[in-house]
Amino acid sequence: MAGRDRLRSGEPSGWQDTACTHLMLAGRQSVCHKPDARSSPTLPNPRKPQEKHPFYPAPPVFRPRGEFRDPAGQNVLPWINSLAFDALDAHERGIGPDSFRSGRASGGQCPTPRPNLDANRPMHPPASLDLGPLSRRPRDELAGTLAELFPRAIATETGRTSSASIGAVARGGRAAAVAMLAAVDPVAYARSRNHVAGAVTMLSPWIRHGVLSLAEVRDAALSRVARPEQADKLVSELGWRDYWRQVHAVLGDGILSDIEPPAVVRRTPALDRMPEDVLAANTGMACIDAFVHRLNDTGWLHNHERMWLASWLVHVRGVHWRVGADWFLRHLLDGDPASNHLSWQWVAGTFAARPYLFNRENLETFTSGIHCRECPLLGRCDVEGSYEDLSLRLFDPTSPPLPRPSLRLRPVPPWRPGACSAAPAPTRPLVWLTLDSAAPTSPAAVEFASAPRLFVIDPAWLDEERPSLARLVFLFECLADVPGAEIRVGPPAEILPARVAALGCDGVAVADSPCPRTRRAGAVIAASMPVVTRDWPTFCDRSRVKDLGRFSRYWQAAGRSALAPTPA
Repeated sequence: MAGRDRLRSGEPSGWQDTACTHLMLAGRQSVCHKPDARSSPTLPNPRKPQEKHPFYPAPPVFRPRGEFRDPAGQNVLPWINSLAFDALDAHERGIGPDSFRSGRASGGQCPTPRPNLDANRPMHPPASLDLGPLSRRPRDELAGTLAELFPRAIATETGRTSSASIGAVARGGRAAAVAMLAAVDPVAYARSRNHVAGAVTMLSPWIRHGVLSLAEVRDAALSRVARPEQADKLVSELGWRDYWRQVHAVLGDGILSDIEPPAVVRRTPALDRMPEDVLAANTGMACIDAFVHRLNDTGWLHNHERMWLASWLVHVRGVHWRVGADWFLRHLLDGDPASNHLSWQWVAGTFAARPYLFNRENLETFTSGIHCRECPLLGRCDVEGSYEDLSLRLFDPTSPPLPRPSLRLRPVPPWRPGACSAAPAPTRPLVWLTLDSAAPTSPAAVEFASAPRLFVIDPAWLDEERPSLARLVFLFECLADVPGAEIRVGPPAEILPARVAALGCDGVAVADSPCPRTRRAGAVIAASMPVVTRDWPTFCDRSRVKDLGRFSRYWQAAGRSALAPTPA
């Protein structure tokens, strides 16, 4: 039952100090000042150094203030300073129980920043500020500046700052993705993927941002086996991601609510918030606490770990699946509402024939017992017993669930937002990069190779998902591969037409996306100018797919075609 999220990882690295840095914003050199105790934010030290990976670099420590000007020459330093991490001020206003951790001058534990979340201060950079040049700065400068520009990114759900070290987070961008892709072994994957220490691909963060396409990964897998059937398991797991995207395209924001009535009746009402002991990784269960620490520190969990954590939260702790899904989405580098929220519904039994449960025996089998042997709750934990025992303990067998007619979901045609009446297709469009296509591999960027590119950070996305600092850093590192890309903050339906006019373009080109927010903005823009979409390289032939109600129906119709490589 593992393998629903297709989710991959990175290995943590050590930690290092940095000195005063220089930052380029909007093509202008900043004037940096020596940091002091009040004005320099820092990220905390991870609990211990761990093995380094060639493209998982050491983390930042951090960044001084500077002068920043937008393209009009306006100094936006006062705005940035209004969002700066003033630990003393935050402590006086009671944000977090600790004001500072003790620290050494260099190479050791550093003061922990407290986010200044004054409700009267603006929470997002002005649209006039192009953050594109920022993406190409060293990781320490990038992380430090993003922490100031987006203060909620390092504030945890409890109001304290995250303990994550950016150095423990996989590096975004094409070079890192290609290195990971080169290490994929489809045969070893099929044999060991359910084990936490198995040969999983760890590619999902780059797939999510369009750095790698499903077709490219499939082709790489097929090139390393003698017969296509040897790559079948890996390709079918890629198929789950494609399936989730197709369901998202059909349901839109409907994936945020129960798709079907729950398959079972819980004994207690669902909780509408995350328990604080879970957020603090202080549940007493060694496995759960380890999963939460790794989610915070790396932005990644093995798929089995995700399923165990989700199942325990929903069925044992009684947390509503939407609450847990939103929590995951905030932290995961591959945070994608389609794969994430639909997987949580699969675990909860609101988009599956039955809920997903696990017991200690199952966890021990696929973790080699690394958590259980040291757990203080061994023999008396929440998941002791058989599946029958767990079902009786967690669900009410005397209350039948609501009727559940067979779910039928009819596929929808590819997204075509249309164009304003009688307008020809654009010949020099502005390429709109989205969360699904934040890379030069975007089909729109590939076709219109000389066109300007723009990524728009939607404040609605920031407010709803509250992406962690790790997610933002990974995203910006992916965008750094796009030559000359602008990055601006504001509603896409307003920013894109304004930049089209300013750059002398004649429309917008964007890669296909199931995201409802992207599609709504595209429809608004298409009312005033041409908007064209470009499809991703073909992963499978969906022409025979008539029903997306279950993955098995989808894969029976499309699976065989997915084992064929892309034609040369």
